[in-house]
Amino acid sequence: MIARIEQDHQRFRQIVKGKIRGDLRKFLSRKELIGREGKGLVSIPIHDIDTPTFRYGDNSQGVGMGEGPAEGGGDTGGDEPGQHLLEVDVSLEELADILAEELKLPRIKPKGASRLTSVRDKYTNIRSVGPAALRSFKRTYKEALKRQVMLGQFDPDNPIVIPTKPDLRFRSWNEVKKPQNNAVIVYMMDVSGSMGDQQKELVRLEAFWIDTWLRRNYEGIDSRYIVHDVAAREVDKSTFFSIREDGGTRISSAYHACKDLIAQRYNPMEWNIYLFHFSDGDNSSEADNRASVKLLSDDLLPIANLFGYCQVTSAYGSGNFINVLHESITGSQTSRGGREADSNLVTSRVNSRDDIYDSLRTFFAAGK
Repeated sequence: MIARIEQDHQRFRQIVKGKIRGDLRKFLSRKELIGREGKGLVSIPIHDIDTPTFRYGDNSQGVGMGEGPAEGGGDTGGDEPGQHLLEVDVSLEELADILAEELKLPRIKPKGASRLTSVRDKYTNIRSVGPAALRSFKRTYKEALKRQVMLGQFDPDNPIVIPTKPDLRFRSWNEVKKPQNNAVIVYMMDVSGSMGDQQKELVRLEAFWIDTWLRRNYEGIDSRYIVHDVAAREVDKSTFFSIREDGGTRISSAYHACKDLIAQRYNPMEWNIYLFHFSDGDNSSEADNRASVKLLSDDLLPIANLFGYCQVTSAYGSGNFINVLHESITGSQTSRGGREADSNLVTSRVNSRDDIYDSLRTFFAAGK
């Protein structure tokens, strides 16, 4: 019975995953997912799936065949079918795998050697003392069986084995240092006056899926957040997505702050570095465009696995900075952004929630 229930549960999970895959573009743009995130799970509302239920009692009359309400007994029910809405919990790892399947994303190959290590307890030994929670039934049984055989107390016709205290065996552990690929993600966002709530909502959605995919590829992730207008500063995650500013824009200030953060905390020989900048492309001057490009070329691109520039459309921004990057670094201009094969720079345009699907594929298609 338990095996049958497990099979049914697995089949139900496959149905759920199929629904998510079929509507992935829609799910990518649902801001409600972020609010439902907790402890590595996301609650996803799914239409038109019936929850498996048990039925009790005599169903010989069928469903709904009892007496209806008497005439004049009040309001009658509607005759339209209801909408089936089921919330299911899906792990972020499952979401990342679905994302990879649908966008055909390769797994990321970390750069360089793994120099960081994590200490883990590995149960490799057996000893005669220990806590009850670590008792090894198999080894205890074997010790008791050996003792009874040696003493002539074992009866094959009545094979009862009763362990005594000297027979008890417990698992013990050693601390094992395991090489681990770690990564840091630095999110940078323009919070000047031309970046409104709509633009920040697009950034929040894109960042959620970037984080989900990278965490599926690395055991250890640090996420850092930098906001900028004419000056830049590091903030926490909550502030990053809620801050409101009203000023001009100097993109180079964010790249300076990012450069300093990496230099102080993240050795490029030990960390896989992912940098993402979100802006409406409206910079303060041509001089700052040149300063920003120089910082990218000389300091950030050489140390990063990937630098993703995501430009969100704003009615108040010029949207020119993405063209500056194409002309100065990738040497090409495209309508939606893109990458050169030998460059760590990837650019993407996100005009609406529907563009997040293609933007993620653009960022991670090369498996960097």
